[in-house]
Amino acid sequence: MTRKSPRTLITTAALTMAVSLAGTAAFAAPAKKKAAKAAPAVAATTAAVVAYASRDDAMQLAADIAARRDLPADWVRAQISEARNLPVVTKLMTPAGKTFVKNWTVYRSRFIDPVRIRAGVQFWQANRRALERAEQQFGVPAEIIVGIIGVETIYGRNMGNFRVMDALATLTLDFPQSHPRAQARTDYFRGELEQVLVTANRTGSDPFALRGSYAGAMGLGQFMPTSWDKFAIDFDGDGRIDLFNSATDAIGSVANYFVGYGWKPGLPTVFPVDMRAEGQNLAALLAPDINPTFTATQMAERGVRVMGAEGYDRPLALIELKNGSSGPTEYIAGTENFYAVTRYNWSAFYALSVIQLGREVHEAYLSSQTAARN
Repeated sequence: MTRKSPRTLITTAALTMAVSLAGTAAFAAPAKKKAAKAAPAVAATTAAVVAYASRDDAMQLAADIAARRDLPADWVRAQISEARNLPVVTKLMTPAGKTFVKNWTVYRSRFIDPVRIRAGVQFWQANRRALERAEQQFGVPAEIIVGIIGVETIYGRNMGNFRVMDALATLTLDFPQSHPRAQARTDYFRGELEQVLVTANRTGSDPFALRGSYAGAMGLGQFMPTSWDKFAIDFDGDGRIDLFNSATDAIGSVANYFVGYGWKPGLPTVFPVDMRAEGQNLAALLAPDINPTFTATQMAERGVRVMGAEGYDRPLALIELKNGSSGPTEYIAGTENFYAVTRYNWSAFYALSVIQLGREVHEAYLSSQTAARN
């Protein structure tokens, strides 16, 4: 997921070959042809920025990271010195001035559209064997993996063009203090910045070759650096891990990520509900938010009948999907696997978009297979 000086470290081309062997999740750089195509956009995002070399707090951060992670102090200082403050990243992290009104219908329309569905079908066709193998090996349905990669990057079309080091340094040193969770978020991004440095130092690679989102997420599945280190795998068997250019590695890594966060093979993600709860009963059911807490029987006692869950005795969460002025609030029951999807992004809207996009793509893929046979 995104985000030397002296350029004495290896080149971008060499970096692609310096990725991990068995068990070591090093970063691979984007392919040269992709980097070249994206160069103008990178320049645009960094044209009016300032390097952190002149900041005392940045140099203190470098010293702290070097000491805590047992890294060469001069090397860490050189990397932090070359990182640049990106005001656009700070702006993107700044809460909007007006109150945000949750609207599931609007949110869904951003991710489940003809463009993503067509791209998803092409992705499924091109990577059918890898998806089947991942589902068999990890127990994560292909449509969930396809849904994630589609929501995150439109199947590699939009993986982000920020230098990861710049984005993560900015979010560590200049996270907007107006944010309600400023300190927690600062600490989180500092950990991600440290992981980039640890991995680059271990592999002799150039951390500034990495490109990703304004939050530091990388590759087809938008893994943050710590997730890359923990869950990225060499699924295509070429001896290296590359989530930028290898769809097979990305597919296996997304599946491995879900297993790491408690995915339970064979369980559904959601159930429809017959909603009758109100007042204190509704408030009690919604209190745990997305955390599965109640059985179907306990939900029924409070006025929510879970459809199709006869004999299902595992915990469920009542998920509220507000639609603002667009229509009435919708409800579903989320399982432990729904909760696992939210570990990618702590949002019920996000998780349901992944699930529904994957389902739509799967149906379109099956239709394309039928049409091809006829």
